Amino acid sequence: MSRVICIAGESGSGKTTSARTLNPETTFYIDADRKGLSWKGWKKQYNAEKKNYIQTSNVETIKKIFQKIHSEQTHFKVIVVDTLNTIMIDDEVKRMKEKGYDKWIDLAQCVWGLLSEAHLFRDDLTIAFMLHTQTERDDSGFQFTRIKTSGRKLDKICLESKFTTVLIAKCVDGRYIFETQAKNSTAKSPMGCFEEFEIPNDLQYVIERLEAYENEEV
Repeated sequence: MSRVICIAGESGSGKTTSARTLNPETTFYIDADRKGLSWKGWKKQYNAEKKNYIQTSNVETIKKIFQKIHSEQTHFKVIVVDTLNTIMIDDEVKRMKEKGYDKWIDLAQCVWGLLSEAHLFRDDLTIAFMLHTQTERDDSGFQFTRIKTSGRKLDKICLESKFTTVLIAKCVDGRYIFETQAKNSTAKSPMGCFEEFEIPNDLQYVIERLEAYENEEV
């Protein structure tokens, strides 16, 4: 069973930048936002010639990439999908002329199916989904941060339930970090994996910690 993790945060919180530490030789990057990556020299690391980078938000295309990497391109150990929100929005836009409740059910099934399939691949494969967050505030001033979704149907099914690890990317006093545990948010991680509430904004570090945790003897 593949390892599926979520990196969620507002725009500019360091989601994409966290992938700078990954090894391009063993990482495949799906740039659904079609905006490029956010560190110097990335075009030499990820490009069509190296066959480790694609710009697409088409769900069926992404599913085929997952399957090919699982069965044929086994040198890839990490897939990054950046961002799932663009995949949702693009699918929603395609259905704009459709009327009725059915299109929202189809959208929910589309996203839910992609996340469900992501868990079914080889054990040495990690799939990291980048997502945007939204922060809601009530009349008393209480605020809560969660994954941003398209449509009430996706709100009801709770995308966070498809991940055992949801890290919230933030910039705190000029430091880019991940929150590992819930603090007015849906952040979570396996019990005892991250003792710290804040960890470095480093996706390779996260994967290594999860691998070590999973291999620990009880």
